[in-house]
Amino acid sequence: MRIAQPVQRLTPYVPGEQPKESSVVKLNTNENPYLPSPKCADVLKGFDLHRLRRYPDPVFAALRARIAAIWKTVPERVFVGNGSDEILTLAAKAFVDDGETIGSLDPSYSLYKTLAAIRDVPFVPTPLDADYTWNGKIKGHPALFLLTNPNAPTGVLTPSEAIAAAARRFKGVLLVDEAYADFAKSNCVPLATAADNRCVIVMRTLSKSFSLAGLRLGYCIGPEDLVEALYKVKDSYNVDAVAQAVALAALNDLPWMRANVAKVRKTRARVAKALAKRGWDILPSDSNFLFARPAHRPAAEIFAALRDRHIYVRYFPGPRTGDRLRITIGTDAEMDTFLSAVAALDKA
Repeated sequence: MRIAQPVQRLTPYVPGEQPKESSVVKLNTNENPYLPSPKCADVLKGFDLHRLRRYPDPVFAALRARIAAIWKTVPERVFVGNGSDEILTLAAKAFVDDGETIGSLDPSYSLYKTLAAIRDVPFVPTPLDADYTWNGKIKGHPALFLLTNPNAPTGVLTPSEAIAAAARRFKGVLLVDEAYADFAKSNCVPLATAADNRCVIVMRTLSKSFSLAGLRLGYCIGPEDLVEALYKVKDSYNVDAVAQAVALAALNDLPWMRANVAKVRKTRARVAKALAKRGWDILPSDSNFLFARPAHRPAAEIFAALRDRHIYVRYFPGPRTGDRLRITIGTDAEMDTFLSAVAALDKA
């Protein structure tokens, strides 16, 4: 069996651990601790099985219309994908020629580097400043720059004005990955919907704020020619009928999502304050997680000790990330369990 050279060389993306035990405190993959809208359950209970005999809508007309209405744009500027990761893969196909490059911030979502390797093009990272902020400059001249905002794993938000300034200078496609933007104080969708926008795509997911990580649905908004290019390279039926129906129900219940987001943000502030009192260094977060440096013991040691107590957080080895832990915000009860474990480890 012949395996393509880029795949032979590929270091695959490693998702966060998914423990099978139901009793664990799972704070490692930025999932929402609260249930999605009850309207999603209503759709599943009443779903017509005859719809499964037929292929789903290949252009997601109802979903696109709803998303366009939410953001006061037109459906022609909206694309829907099987999770935002599929949109990233399609962007690497649609906007990058052989011999061109893909760029992102460093550190950021590690899948970006993997996508460049799959596409068999160079990956050019733009290092963050010492305080994990971005100065608006892009290293090299990538055809596609993938900008998570708020960033992951840091949680730090780049102001939309700075991104707009960078977009005016940039010659390629700037894809702003707003997986966590509902937890932030601002977003870049107005850049994507602006009449004079030529290069900015803003991407959203239902995995975080809408509590639908298991559904796998994302969307993006951008110039019509870029959106059309994504349609050209997608699979024929990339989003199934059940996902389209459940997603539409969730998008029709924005107050439920916003109430869950408010709870996460309140808990985030409380946990950040509690950790800071223990001497931990907490980066300012506009996401549903904290990126924190422990006060008294190495991050890798705390990570392992928490895991032994069935509390899962995320640890990223490396020169810019290896001294910190990424901690998803769970329910208040889950975070109390986490904080109690941290207090016990501080005394050990």
